[in-house]
Amino acid sequence: MSDQVAEMSATYLVEAARNAVPVRYKQTEVGVIPEDWSCIEIGALKPFITSGSRGWAAFYSAYGAPFVRITNTSRKSIYLDMTNTKFVSISENASEGSRTSLENGDVLISITADIGICSYVDDQIAKPAYINQHIALVRFDTSIINSKFVAYFLSSHKVQKLFRSGSDQGAKAGMNLDGVRRIKLAIPTSSEQTAIANALSDVDALISELEKLIAKKQAIKTATMQQLLTGRTRLPQFALHEDGTPKGYKQSELGEIPDDWDIEEFSNLASPSSSRVNPKLYGGGDFCIELEHINQGDGYLSGFTTTNANSSLKNIFEKDDVLFGKLRAYLKKYWLSNQSGVCSTEIWVLKAKIQKSLSNFIFYLVQTERFIEAASEAYGTHMPRADWKVISVLPIATPRKKEQSAIANILSDMDKEIQALEQRLGKTRQIKQGMMQELLTGKTRLVAPAA
Repeated sequence: MSDQVAEMSATYLVEAARNAVPVRYKQTEVGVIPEDWSCIEIGALKPFITSGSRGWAAFYSAYGAPFVRITNTSRKSIYLDMTNTKFVSISENASEGSRTSLENGDVLISITADIGICSYVDDQIAKPAYINQHIALVRFDTSIINSKFVAYFLSSHKVQKLFRSGSDQGAKAGMNLDGVRRIKLAIPTSSEQTAIANALSDVDALISELEKLIAKKQAIKTATMQQLLTGRTRLPQFALHEDGTPKGYKQSELGEIPDDWDIEEFSNLASPSSSRVNPKLYGGGDFCIELEHINQGDGYLSGFTTTNANSSLKNIFEKDDVLFGKLRAYLKKYWLSNQSGVCSTEIWVLKAKIQKSLSNFIFYLVQTERFIEAASEAYGTHMPRADWKVISVLPIATPRKKEQSAIANILSDMDKEIQALEQRLGKTRQIKQGMMQELLTGKTRLVAPAA
């Protein structure tokens, strides 16, 4: 009996310690925050709050003012992405234009379906700009509160979790402007708001620069592929004859190609393996790749699974085989295997024909727009699949294997550089999430706490 009491007491103490509020902190409706912070509703700060109206389609234009929709917002960043921008053209004195015209410092909150995505308006968005009925505009008195701090606070993990729980109701979920006014904020002093907003903004700037650098490197790789895989640009060691004279070009069905290259049908370079296995017969246990495990457009895996006794028929692949997703080929799912395993039958296992080609060269061939376009000439309406009859006769400008290897090595080095930047970007995003968790709850202070 005494052992049970001791065990219960220990459990109680552990639970009490876990729930204890640290010294100089207090428990509020938004969680544990510093004593000198306030827990306050947005409405108590007397901001201007509005949302757009319906009927904007009548104002759509090929040019004009940017029109912000939920598709321009993201839970990953408080900054708007206007890549796919719609434009509207309305008169300056229209009531809709004067009421919903955005200004720098405005905080935007999605209020229908995907509730709670929060964005911040700055100089990156050309003015005038407008919002539709799915977004609430909150404009604070900047002498009272730092609106960028509010945008970060509303984008924090804990607050977003609450918003997402409200979105679980489905497409009919929504929040009205009174609901926006009732959202509670944890507010530090003005100087601490600014310090927190600036720190997180600096990390966002680093993330943005990394994203731009990755996009630039990917564009360079695409251009390099286009040049090297067509022979328009030759690597120095293959550009000259033995006597030192430049190699020339010849006409072909693909246009001009190097005079020491050939035109081969793709089936002469690689073909899909027909080796299959049924995990139901032996219980599974194989390393397995499904379509969802292959990243879109970068040639890497996001995960894998293991087959079991209930798994369906699978294709077998070996190390150095090229896997290509034939279902919806326009999704650009491809991977150069670094081990053996099995995969979905919706994936081609392409084996290079060693007399004429190398696997790593095939890996880059299937990434070209020309190959993707041919693979997208699919059969099937709802589940379009690449047609091997089309791909098999696709003409390919083909260098000798030594040059194939050199080309593939150049492109592989570029891939490694891009992957290293992607990993750095991922770590920076994790750091930002950690900073938000610490700074927006007051666990870490950037300014001295008020006495």
